[in-house]
Amino acid sequence: MKIELTIITVNFNGLKDTCELIDSITFSDSMEVIVVDNGSRQDEASAIEQRYPYVRVIRSKENLGFAGGNNLGIKAARGQYLFLINNDTVLGGDLSSLTSHLSPLTTHPSSLTTHPSSPPIGIVCPKIRFAWDDKPIQFAGYTPLSSITLRNRSIGFGEKDHSQHDLPHPTPYAHGAAMLVSREAVEKAGLMPECYFLYYEELDWSLMIRRAGYDILYDPSFTVYHKESQTTGQDSPLRTYYITRNRLLFAQRNIPAPRRLLTYTYLISVVGTRDLLKHLLHRRMAHARAVTKGIAHFFGGHQGKM
Repeated sequence: MKIELTIITVNFNGLKDTCELIDSITFSDSMEVIVVDNGSRQDEASAIEQRYPYVRVIRSKENLGFAGGNNLGIKAARGQYLFLINNDTVLGGDLSSLTSHLSPLTTHPSSLTTHPSSPPIGIVCPKIRFAWDDKPIQFAGYTPLSSITLRNRSIGFGEKDHSQHDLPHPTPYAHGAAMLVSREAVEKAGLMPECYFLYYEELDWSLMIRRAGYDILYDPSFTVYHKESQTTGQDSPLRTYYITRNRLLFAQRNIPAPRRLLTYTYLISVVGTRDLLKHLLHRRMAHARAVTKGIAHFFGGHQGKM
């Protein structure tokens, strides 16, 4: 049978979370699941293969980062649609068939437009809710990034879900925790940029796909529950480093030259200084070093691991 949907998740020292995600999937003959074991310290690939013989597992000897791991899965995928999903998530609802429950999503890239002359949809993101407490909303679409400061917000963030964000609408960027991408859009726009390693790559990829002539849609007909940052930590020096460096890298790749200088000035003199002083004030020296290293590595042309 033809594979319509490929689910791709990247595992890095996260066997328990990855197994919980796989357990939340109801399989069908028209889909496949690919797990990319992205340089885990232990041989978690073999453990996944033994527990789930119907799941395809790809083992990378080194950690290729978020984009690199997903790109390995994309290259191996056979599906027409690719559902990239963080391993620290679970799929919501009583699923009798993942394909049929995602069918409102999978039909959008080729058929749904907001206007007869609108571009086709290249990425669809479901509603994302946090997995704790009363499961507040994490994502119901994004607002656009501001032109100089690169600030935006996630619509509905932190709100209790009372169905107030249950209408689909275009969003300027996809959320990296869960995004359904058409193979056609990937072939035209290219793979996810690997220069970021962690953070900002899905925003850059969103712009690449939009520049290739596609729109991005938020569709709340399906919900994903996200534990968030189980791999890097929600407030770790690693996260601080990549957020600091990659904001500048995103500006370099996507902001026109005259305005880019203003963005650099703001990100370094305002945001960088604020973050550095905050960490020094709270005696978080590892975080403070991560800020300075992120800025230094950007201007030194360092791309890859911290």
